[in-house]
Amino acid sequence: MKLVIAIVQDDFATKVIKSLMEKKHRVTKLSSTGGFLKTGNTTLLIGAEDEKTGEIIKVIEDECKKENTVDKKDGIADIYANIFILNMDEFKKI
Repeated sequence: MKLVIAIVQDDFATKVIKSLMEKKHRVTKLSSTGGFLKTGNTTLLIGAEDEKTGEIIKVIEDECKKENTVDKKDGIADIYANIFILNMDEFKKI
């Protein structure tokens, strides 16, 4: 089992959650703040079997990259998501 922690900009959170749920992935949403500009973010917690993590990452990537543009001044693309994947020893639903 893996725990996928995805921190996405608030602008993309609804689309990411909707797409994940359409593919039958359960998501826990937490509001968070961070980064240089202290902008609003959404932290998503997603428990998944090892073989499903690639699909989850692709959904997040696809939804966030739809509007990912390169800044004309410095040629650096904005980052719309940070994804952490952690091993889970155990998972329980109560």
